[in-house]
Amino acid sequence: MAAPLIGITTPGQDATGNIQLNIAYINAVRRAGGIPVLLTPGEEKSDRLLAHLDGVLFTGGGDLHPQHYNGTSHPTLARIDLERDQFELDLARRALQSERAILGICRGLQVLSVASGVALVPHVPERFGSEVSHLVLQAETPIPTRHGVSLVAGSQMAALVGSLSIEIVSWHHQAITTIPPGWRVAAYAPDGLIEAIEHGSHPWAIAVQWHPELSAEKDPHQQRIFRAFVRAAQGLSYGLSRPA
Repeated sequence: MAAPLIGITTPGQDATGNIQLNIAYINAVRRAGGIPVLLTPGEEKSDRLLAHLDGVLFTGGGDLHPQHYNGTSHPTLARIDLERDQFELDLARRALQSERAILGICRGLQVLSVASGVALVPHVPERFGSEVSHLVLQAETPIPTRHGVSLVAGSQMAALVGSLSIEIVSWHHQAITTIPPGWRVAAYAPDGLIEAIEHGSHPWAIAVQWHPELSAEKDPHQQRIFRAFVRAAQGLSYGLSRPA
């Protein structure tokens, strides 16, 4: 069985003209048996890209511009990239209408949610308080932290992870409070924040608010997410038509 091609979204170029993506995404996909293909912002033919892929991984990154969900500006918004927003939202909508496997991570969950029609909470502490730290500020720089999440019994996520309670790496300040149409909740943080969603009718679409790639090398629960994603992409690919 051929290894599936997994599209991985990337940030746009930085001030030095470079595109920087954490290699952990690529390594996690490779360990799971997939072939990573980087998807950079600015591509206008997302339908043609999608036609050559078996799965799409929407990665973490900067905040979505609130114009995409009729939101308002907030002083904590950071690293907004309208070109990336436009590319990923279009790709997400097309992917959700396709049979390609989909995995969203952190910003990726937010992209899929906004593409499905819901708004974001602009700053988690203002809605959920400080009971759970979803990121830590070190010298004014946000860095990852850890906390537990509870998986919903009977969910696809609980089945593939193999547990109802796991520790995760968290690194975000935005979130959703409304379940996107067609999706269902698969995990919660102790403060009630939605930590994972899964699609009810798409062949395989799951999104997590945490960063499984940052601990997947040593945490089997996190690597199982990538393994299930890549296996789904591999299985679904046999029913897909390919461009010549």
